[in-house]
Amino acid sequence: MLTKHRRMMDLVKNVLRHFNYKHRCTKQHNVLAGYLDSILEYEHNFDHSAVRPVQFLKMKSHFPKVHDIPHLIHHCQLSMTKSFNKKDVGESMRVIEIADRGKRRVKLEPRLKLMPVPELHQSLKVKGVDGGHHISCMTSDRAWVSDDRTHLTLTKTTSDTLHQLKDLCDGDKTLSNGLHTVNNERELIYIDSNRNIVKLSTDMITTTVLVKRKSIKWKPLSLHYSLSTGDLLVGMYIRYSIKESSIKNRLAGKIMRYNQSGKLTQEIEYSKTKTKLFKYPHFIAENTNGDIVVSDYSSIVVTTGGGKYRFTYKRHPSGKAITPRGICTDALSHVLLCDIRTCTVQILNSDGRFLSHLLIRPSGIFKPWGLSYDFSTHRLWVTTHENRNVCVYRYITRHDTLTDENMVNADIMESLNEIQITEAEIPQEENENLLRIMYPPEKVQSFTMPRINGCDHISIFTFDSVWINDGNNLFLTNYNGETLQYLGDLCPHLFSGSHTVSIENELTYIDMKYDIMKLSRNMKTSSTFIERTDSNWEPRCLHCSLSTGDLIVGMHSKNTDSGKVIRYNREGQPIGTIHLDNTGLELYKKPNFITENNNGDVVVSDSWSAVVVTEGGGGYRFTYTGHPAASNLSPHGICTDALSHILVCDYASATVHMLDKNGHFVSHIVSVTQESHIVSVTEEMFRPHSLSYDINTHHLWVGSELNKNVCVYRYISIQDPITDEDQHFTDEEAMPVTSC
Repeated sequence: MLTKHRRMMDLVKNVLRHFNYKHRCTKQHNVLAGYLDSILEYEHNFDHSAVRPVQFLKMKSHFPKVHDIPHLIHHCQLSMTKSFNKKDVGESMRVIEIADRGKRRVKLEPRLKLMPVPELHQSLKVKGVDGGHHISCMTSDRAWVSDDRTHLTLTKTTSDTLHQLKDLCDGDKTLSNGLHTVNNERELIYIDSNRNIVKLSTDMITTTVLVKRKSIKWKPLSLHYSLSTGDLLVGMYIRYSIKESSIKNRLAGKIMRYNQSGKLTQEIEYSKTKTKLFKYPHFIAENTNGDIVVSDYSSIVVTTGGGKYRFTYKRHPSGKAITPRGICTDALSHVLLCDIRTCTVQILNSDGRFLSHLLIRPSGIFKPWGLSYDFSTHRLWVTTHENRNVCVYRYITRHDTLTDENMVNADIMESLNEIQITEAEIPQEENENLLRIMYPPEKVQSFTMPRINGCDHISIFTFDSVWINDGNNLFLTNYNGETLQYLGDLCPHLFSGSHTVSIENELTYIDMKYDIMKLSRNMKTSSTFIERTDSNWEPRCLHCSLSTGDLIVGMHSKNTDSGKVIRYNREGQPIGTIHLDNTGLELYKKPNFITENNNGDVVVSDSWSAVVVTEGGGGYRFTYTGHPAASNLSPHGICTDALSHILVCDYASATVHMLDKNGHFVSHIVSVTQESHIVSVTEEMFRPHSLSYDINTHHLWVGSELNKNVCVYRYISIQDPITDEDQHFTDEEAMPVTSC
């Protein structure tokens, strides 16, 4: 018996001599299995939309199972089978490599994070649609885009049209809807003209009715294909008659869930308190945590996948109400939404807390409307209904969890290195006197113009006279509101900066034919300075440069619904065009007012919620969208002053904003609030609309659109550096501008 036991021990020693670390191998296998589980969890959380699993996970099947072999320590016994021998152990364990001590490579697998600033990856123009109201990504370079009519186009990032569908539901003419989605097999699912839900196969020929409309009253508005379950989420709405409901409650909505067989499995309509959750669910999405996210008329409503109410997002933290349109979610469980009120794309976390503005009035699309997130590339597709542009952005990147701290430190050091220490700027001097801002501004004069309907634009002529128009009529008036000259040749369709005064003290204006005219000094004859030759472009606003004498003209094209700026020399010859930013996207939609700063910057008040500033040569500098940013700015009249400030009328808030030359908000000059350092808006200055700054007297002329009043303010004083006393021009001392 002893001999048999000794032989058994010798055999074990012989086997374990070649591999006597069985317990380490078992531990190694368990660790590797844990790593693979982590990767599977990573794929589920961040890459769950992949049609096939991550390829390298297949290696899991190559790892042989390490059978449990009781260790000798356990009762000093070894249980062996006939199949267990040294060769089997060697072959089984050869494929498992014992790694060196240290960090495992699996732990270096990259994670996702938000980029500091989104990057434009691609831009394209979609043919066959009138605008981009909704978009559904099909592949990394293809997407379906629809407008507010029945047009649905499959396009590539090269702007090539691959397919057009003419059976799309016409939706509701008052609002756009998310009428289509794409499933995991890259098949289009859409609402057809009969309000049935139809699937188009990848051959672009075969169609299948997934859900046939059964209710006459309830209409499908929006679709979303669940990438995790394969279910189809459908936003429905009903419009009650006046007899059936009050005017406030005429609209009602609900969410219906269908499985892959087209069977209705869930309806979400009421909260726990039996109140209706939705009014008009015209866009719908699903978050990675299973939440259902709905863009509903004037709010974002979110429920759990089971239908339990979670939260509603109605207002930006600043208090501004939102007007949401397209929505989507990303791999980090963010909720992204287009707010057409502020022309922004906003990011919320999964609990509905506002994180940031991802895009603010982006070039080329101006008013974001449709969104689609590509889980395979982590890119965001953005459309606008104003034109046929589509922009693709990168705003999520991957980082190494082990080196991220070092990367952050490196970024900080790089940023610090880029900071240049410069000497303090010296205030501009004039006649050995220094200019400074007065608090509060002082009202010098106010008067009423009885013959106009409102003050759309002002051009300084002399220290006590200005040209003013109300859209149809152009008057030269003095401090007392008396009409000195009348001109009826102004283009009647322009409520913008349609006239300016040259350094030769001649009026330049846009006439009824969209030609640019000059009025002689004796105000008796007008001559054509620049004749309109391109019917696709019409001039909208003018400014004569006091430094060069050039004429800067803001243009608009109805065909492309975009704008540009053309510079002409004194002979009326074009010498430069400003149209695109450094990414090749349009800078302007409709330039309404234009001016030039002391540093040569061209400042444009654009119709879509922004002041756009470029260098004189056209290099993009910045865009101002209000204070704080994206605060629903509605810019009208603009001007610059002797201190290189930019002043702009904000129609929405009835204020005049003052910015520095780099676009930073300084203060309000005119406001509805009662602050000590600004002029409060009174009944005589109901809503500021037009501005003009007199460089000689440092007076600011402000006109109101909704009444006939004009106010003149002094907000810059001249300080004598010796006496340190403020000096002011009297009206008698001020002289008219006659030369540069």
